[in-house]
Amino acid sequence: MVTTKKSGAAKVVTIILAIIVIAVGIFMLAGGIYLISLDGSWYFAPTGLVIAVSGVLLGMRRPSGAALYLFALIASVLWSVWEVGFTFWPLISRLFALSVLALFIMLSVPLLNFKHRTPPKKVSFSAAGIIFIVLIAAGWKAFIPQPLVMEASPPQPVMGKASGAEPGAEWLHYGRTPAGTRFADADQITPENVSRLNVAWTYRTGEIPKGPQAHVVTPLFANGMLYGCTHSSQIFALNAETGKEIWHYNPHASGNFFPRCRGVAFYDASTDPVATSQGIDIAAVCRRRVISTTVDARIVALDAQTGKPCEDFGEHGIVDLHTGMGTFKPGFYFPTAAPTVVRNLVVVGGLVQDNHETGEPSGVIRAFDVHSGKLVWAWDLGNPAITALPPQGEGYTPGTPNVWSTPAYDDKLGLIYLPTGNATPDFWGGHRTPAADKYSSSVVALDITTGRERWHFQTVHHDRWDYDVPSQPALYDVPDGKGGTTPALIQTTKRGEIFMLDRRTGVPIAKVEERPVPQGGVSDDRSSPTQPYSVGMPSIGTEPLKESRMWGMTPLDQLVCRIEFRQARYEGEFTPPSEKTSIFFPGWAGGMNWGSSSIAENRGYLLVNDSRMAVLNRLVRRQQYDATVKGDGTHDGGAPQYGTPWGVEQSRFLSPLGIPCQEPPYGTLTAIDLATRKIVWSVPMGTVEDTGPLGIAMHLPLPVGLPTLGGPVSTASGLVFMAGTQDYYIRALDIKTGKELWKGRLPVGGETTPMTYTAQNGRQYVVISAGGNRTTPIRGDYIIAFALP
Repeated sequence: MVTTKKSGAAKVVTIILAIIVIAVGIFMLAGGIYLISLDGSWYFAPTGLVIAVSGVLLGMRRPSGAALYLFALIASVLWSVWEVGFTFWPLISRLFALSVLALFIMLSVPLLNFKHRTPPKKVSFSAAGIIFIVLIAAGWKAFIPQPLVMEASPPQPVMGKASGAEPGAEWLHYGRTPAGTRFADADQITPENVSRLNVAWTYRTGEIPKGPQAHVVTPLFANGMLYGCTHSSQIFALNAETGKEIWHYNPHASGNFFPRCRGVAFYDASTDPVATSQGIDIAAVCRRRVISTTVDARIVALDAQTGKPCEDFGEHGIVDLHTGMGTFKPGFYFPTAAPTVVRNLVVVGGLVQDNHETGEPSGVIRAFDVHSGKLVWAWDLGNPAITALPPQGEGYTPGTPNVWSTPAYDDKLGLIYLPTGNATPDFWGGHRTPAADKYSSSVVALDITTGRERWHFQTVHHDRWDYDVPSQPALYDVPDGKGGTTPALIQTTKRGEIFMLDRRTGVPIAKVEERPVPQGGVSDDRSSPTQPYSVGMPSIGTEPLKESRMWGMTPLDQLVCRIEFRQARYEGEFTPPSEKTSIFFPGWAGGMNWGSSSIAENRGYLLVNDSRMAVLNRLVRRQQYDATVKGDGTHDGGAPQYGTPWGVEQSRFLSPLGIPCQEPPYGTLTAIDLATRKIVWSVPMGTVEDTGPLGIAMHLPLPVGLPTLGGPVSTASGLVFMAGTQDYYIRALDIKTGKELWKGRLPVGGETTPMTYTAQNGRQYVVISAGGNRTTPIRGDYIIAFALP
C-alpha cells in the first residue's frame, strides 16, 4: 500500500510539473514562430519545441524528459551569453525562471520511471544543488547595485566659477539661485556623518492629492522661514527649525486637469538694487513678499511675515493672468512652475493642455512689476511687435510654444533664459507656423529689461515627439582648458542630450552636429532632414533599442515584448509618428525632466537623473478616432488633437506584467566632469521595494533603477541628495563615487526635488515634500526635514 501511495503522489507531482513545462514550451514555440515571421530571433521557437517535448516526456514519467530539459537550459545559457554577454539583468531575464523550473525537474527525477535501474538520486540531487547555489548567488547579486559607469581613477576635479552671488545659508529661488545649480555651500552634514540623519520635524499641509493632483513643491528658505504651496495653490510659511506653521493663505483657486505647484518666489526690497536706485518707497508692510501663481492663472503677492495680501500689488494683491490671453477654456492655461523673481520683475510663463486641440492659449512670456503688479513687458513669439498688452479686442498669439518650466537668469549679462515647449498638439505639426517651428523645444535668451530676444538655440527641429525642453537651464562658468573659464549654460533635455552653450551668444561650447534622421510618417506633415546632437557632451540613457534589449521577468513576457518591438516601427529616437505604431525612446517623460540638474560648483560636476521609458504612439485618422476612440487625455491613452486630421493613441511600452519592455535600469543618477566632459559615475536609482509587476509592491530592495521625477541637490561637503524614485526614500550619495551613504524612509514617495539650508540655530536641514508617486495610489501631504541629532 505504501508503494502505491508513493506511485500515486509521484504521478500527481510529475503531471503538474509536466503541464507547466508543456505550457511554457508551447508558449515559446508559438510566440517564437510568430517572432521569426517578423524577422526576429530564432531562439524561442526551437527552444520552445524542445521544452514542450521534454514536458510530454515528463508527463509520461520518462527520464529523457529531464535530460531534454537540461539540454534546453544549457543551450539557453550559451545563447544568452552570445546575445548579451555577462551583463547581469539581461541574463536574469533569460535564465532565472528557466533555472527555477530546472531545479524542480531535477528534484523530481527520482519520481520518474527508471525501468531497468535505480533512479540516480545522487546525480539529480547534485544537479539540483548546483542549480540552487547558482540561483542563490544570482539572488544575492541582485541586491548589489550595479554601476553603469565607474571611473576607476577620475582626474582631479577642475573647478569653474559660480554664476552670480552666493546667497549664504538661504535657499531664495527654486534652483537656490537664479543660476539653477541647486548647490548649497553647506558642510555640516558630511559623507562621514550623514548616516546619522534622522527626521527633525514633519509638517502636514492638510491636502492629500487625488488623481492627477501632485504635491511636488520645493520650499524656499528665506526671511528665517520656509515658504511653500500646495497643489491647490494654498501658500504657507513654516518655522524653519520646528516645522510649525506660522501662517497660511488660501487664494480659493478653482481646480483644473493637472493641479500642482512646484514652488513659490521670494522678494526682498532691501536687497533690490533697482528699488534702491529708483528711490521706490516701499512700506514696511510687504517689504519682503512671497510671490506665487495659482492653478486658475493668477499671481498672488503676500507679506512674507504675515501672509496677508500686498494691497499695492495688482488688485488687493492679485494679478489676473487671463488679461490679454483672449478666450480659452477653463484650465487650459496656468503656471505650475515657481515664478521667476529677478531685479524688480516677476516673470511667468504657463502650462497648456497638451494634445487636446490647436489654437490653445498663447505661450507668451510676461514680466510684471514686483511692487505694483503692472505689466512691464511681454514676449509674444508669434508677434514680436506686441511688447506689452495686445491691441484692444485682440490677444496674444494662440497656439505658440510655451514655457512651462523654470527659466534661469544671469544678472551680470541681464539675460533671462527660457526653456520652451512646442506648439500643441505635440504629435502632428502640419499646421505650425514658421515662428512656432523656430522657437519650439529651444532655449531663448531675452533681455531682462526689455523682454526682447538676444539669441535662441533649438534642441529639436519640428518637434513631433513632445521632446520639449522641460528643465531649468543651469548657469556655470566652465573651465576653458587654458586656465580661464567660459560663461556656460547647460541644458538637459528629454532626449538625454546635454547641450553646453556660451550663455552670452547661444553658440555651443561643446560641439553640436546636425545628423540625418528618419523621414516619413504621414503625408500631410513634414520632417526635418536633420536633428542636433550634442556630441561634445555625454548623452544619458540614449543607447538605441534593439530586439536583444527587450526584457521581462521571464522569457515569456520578454518574448511578448520582442514581438511588440518587431511589430512596431523603430528607427531611433526620431522615429516619425505615423498610422503604424511607432516607438519613442527615451520618450516624452525623459530623459531628463522638470526636476532639472545640479552642479557641484566646488568640484565642477554636473549631476543629472533620468528616466528610460519607451512610448508606443499611433496616429489615428480624425473620423476613425472620433468614432471609436474614447480618450481625452494628454499623454497616456487617447488624445484628440482636435483641429488636426489626426487623433493619437498612446501607451507606455510595457510587458504584460506592467514592466518596461527594455532592459533595466529605467532610471539613473549620473555625474559628469564639466572640465573633461566625461562621465565620472552613473548608478541606478530606486528599487522595487514599493512597486513591482502589475503594480504590486515586491518589498525587496532590488536596485534595478526605476524612472525618476524630481532632481538632485549637491552640497559643499561632497554629498548629493536625491529622492524622486518610485520607492519611498530620500538618499544621500558620495559625490566622488556615487555610492549610497544613507537613505531616509518616507511615508510615501517623494517625487520632487529636495532642498537644504542652515537655520538660525546653526543646524543644517534637508527637506523633501512627500506626496506620493504616479505608480501607486498611496498619496500624502508631507513636508519632512532631516537633520543630525
